[in-house]
Amino acid sequence: MALIKWRGKEWDPFRELLDLEHEFRRFFEDSFALLPERVSKEGIWSPSLDIVEDKDNITIKADLPGVKQSDIDISISGDILTIKGERKREEEVKDKNYHRIERFYGNFTRSLTLPKYVDTNKVKATYKDGVLEIVLPKTEEVKPKQIKVEIK
Repeated sequence: MALIKWRGKEWDPFRELLDLEHEFRRFFEDSFALLPERVSKEGIWSPSLDIVEDKDNITIKADLPGVKQSDIDISISGDILTIKGERKREEEVKDKNYHRIERFYGNFTRSLTLPKYVDTNKVKATYKDGVLEIVLPKTEEVKPKQIKVEIK
């Protein structure tokens, strides 16, 4: 019996890992590339919020860059604060090739349950430089009171 030298590729576990990584990347890149742009970047998105409380107020700040003030709606129903709005898509220029579109467009809604001690009749909202600020004053009953001690 004659021995013949094997001329195939030698097994290389690192090559298999690289091939697997390549396949994962290809799968995800190709899968998302097939989604219509409208589905992938338009639709429901959610702005980031900061909520801060001090002795007098609860302050909510929402990042809404590119959203017009006229496209923002704030409402309170019972103990639910709702912020709704829309970031409209900029007009696309047909003679340009887009390499990446990462900003989301479309409608958004954020709803938060308010504590019982918020005075909903005195809520104020301002919008400046793409940041919405909502100040929710606390009722007088829950604000800390300073009691002066008299010395006799």
